[in-house]
Amino acid sequence: MMWGIRPGPLLFQTKPDLVWGLISSKFIGNLILLLMNIFLIPLFVMILRVPYTILMCFIVIFASVGAYTVNNNLFDVWMMLGFGVLGYIMKKLNYPIVPLVLGLVLGNLAENSLRQALTISGGSFSIFFTRPISLFFIVVAFLAYLSPVIRLAFKGFLRGRVDVTS
Repeated sequence: MMWGIRPGPLLFQTKPDLVWGLISSKFIGNLILLLMNIFLIPLFVMILRVPYTILMCFIVIFASVGAYTVNNNLFDVWMMLGFGVLGYIMKKLNYPIVPLVLGLVLGNLAENSLRQALTISGGSFSIFFTRPISLFFIVVAFLAYLSPVIRLAFKGFLRGRVDVTS
């Protein structure tokens, strides 16, 4: 849009040279990446032979530099270290880390979508229960949340049923 190009389905008709040039450049780039990765497999194997303590030092250094360079802010590095400690504690206490990562990644998107839905409905939460698709997903999420309780109740029901017949 900065260059006066309108994205959409008509882009193939209005600027075919640009579209096909972009598609072919992506194809050529992927092909070159594939060839580089195939020929660099011995290098990757040698990297795996580096002792874990040395490799971890480099990972921490590169992660810290990457966290700093996103916003040029030292707070981001402290935040990264804090979440690293939180992940370590969660791993030691056998808590699953995946829900935390999903919450951090999808939380902002979910919050914006909730705000949009409430704006559309005029602040009423009924929009989530009156639409069949959203009601279906709410029911599925509720059942998934209660699945351990449902499983225990079902096992108890089966155990009681087996005891009655025997």
